[in-house]
Amino acid sequence: MDNFFLVAEISSVYNKDGFVSAKVFSDFPERFFNLKNVFVDLFGGLRKLFIEEIEMSGNEILMKFKNFDSQKDVEPLVGNKVYIKSEQSVKLEKDIFFIHDLIGCEILFKNEFFGTLIDVMQFPANDVYVIIDSGGNEVLIPAVKDYIEKIDIVKRRIILIKNLEYFEDDEN
Repeated sequence: MDNFFLVAEISSVYNKDGFVSAKVFSDFPERFFNLKNVFVDLFGGLRKLFIEEIEMSGNEILMKFKNFDSQKDVEPLVGNKVYIKSEQSVKLEKDIFFIHDLIGCEILFKNEFFGTLIDVMQFPANDVYVIIDSGGNEVLIPAVKDYIEKIDIVKRRIILIKNLEYFEDDEN
């Protein structure tokens, strides 16, 4: 499943006509309006389902799949995850990255290995990188230009600003 990305989870049957409601995990919910198909994790494998109709309802998406025409038809879909292929993903602007591309990147500080990015916490002001340093400690770094010099997704490397005082030992 390396070239598939999780974008939603089917949360409930929406109506008797075969619509389902899905919780969206994407920052780009409008992407669903351009999709012709998705892949649903069903019966132990990904099954390609063709989208017949899409509607938005608050922060959930309502989907109708081809040949799923009743409540009974869509009941087995509830609780299953919805994926897209990597080539269906949204094209991002320069210096904007998918979280799944950042996870696992090595972090360099003063040209030395500092740690590995394991998670990204999203907050209204800015994201925060969760890093496990070389000593096994969890370190939080704001994902802002004051801390990040460069992100190289191809090399899977994030370089922190060299003159950063964040890591200086202030306990004496």
